[in-house]
Amino acid sequence: MTNIEDFVIQKVKAMRMERKWSQVELADYMNLSPSFIADIENPKRRAKYNLNHLNELAKVFSCSPKDFLPDAPLRNEE
Repeated sequence: MTNIEDFVIQKVKAMRMERKWSQVELADYMNLSPSFIADIENPKRRAKYNLNHLNELAKVFSCSPKDFLPDAPLRNEE
């Protein structure tokens, strides 16, 4: 997993936890399976959010899709 992918996952997880939502609740809001959200948040899995997911997350969290991205480019692990 790249640093940018991990950044997005951790950002979504933090926003979910701030609202005290379970993975199941977030999955329901996004019309996804709870196991997909669990796989995304599990570092041993390769699941990740795509641009369509970020757009849906922005609707769910009432924010901009760019709120899930860092302010500056991240360096990839080498």
